[in-house]
Amino acid sequence: VPYADFNLLKFPDKDHAMAKIKDLALLSDIFPTGFHGAVTAGVKPGCTVYIAGAGPVGLAAAASCHLLGAAVVIVGDLNQERLAQARSFGCETIDVSENIPMTEQLNRILRTPEVDCAIDCVGFEARGCGHNHHREVPAQVLNDLMTVTKAGGAIGIPGLYVTEDPGAVDKSAQTGNLSLRIGLGWAKSITFTTGQCPVMKYHKNLMNAILYDKIHIAKAVNAQVISLDEAPSGYKDFDKGAAKKYIIDPHGMLKQ
Repeated sequence: VPYADFNLLKFPDKDHAMAKIKDLALLSDIFPTGFHGAVTAGVKPGCTVYIAGAGPVGLAAAASCHLLGAAVVIVGDLNQERLAQARSFGCETIDVSENIPMTEQLNRILRTPEVDCAIDCVGFEARGCGHNHHREVPAQVLNDLMTVTKAGGAIGIPGLYVTEDPGAVDKSAQTGNLSLRIGLGWAKSITFTTGQCPVMKYHKNLMNAILYDKIHIAKAVNAQVISLDEAPSGYKDFDKGAAKKYIIDPHGMLKQ
């Protein structure tokens, strides 16, 4: 495989690394992605953050916000198990399936309807809020984040958006055209950052944060080690919305 070893990261000590291998395994995937979302959203000490999506990337982003010093990290989703996982490491949560405006739910937590920063960890498969939560609304998250982010704030978008989605709800979305309230974003001078995560920009420093106990990312995302034979059932569980991040151990090197 050409360039298969391009972004490999050598751990300083094997025994130390193996003791934290579940956490370190996440450097190849969701941890840098979630961290990138937090960095590009401008998360810093004392700020307030809203994260759309409590899947593994959203949970990794939430843990990253804590690492970066955010005062309040709020995670929104409609999956109760995933919201409970977010609360397990100190996040506030919003149930977007409730028929309560997001601004009102934020106000209950912060005593203001806005946040300093926001992160989209959902992407193009977004669903509506409240009574529309069963219906696909691809632009829902981006429009919500423009609404709740303060003027001059920033939105990090690690969530995936595509140029083509043949299974989308309408012809526009099938070609990646979404009904964005871009005028609102312009009027509020909001900064947007999208695109693939530059993993190598972050992975060494995040490795050290893990090795020296500054973050316990495997616990935050509820990482579970499974065998290669268990992989099909793991994919099925994840597709159903399990609040877990599966790590496949094909050679049985780790204790379950």
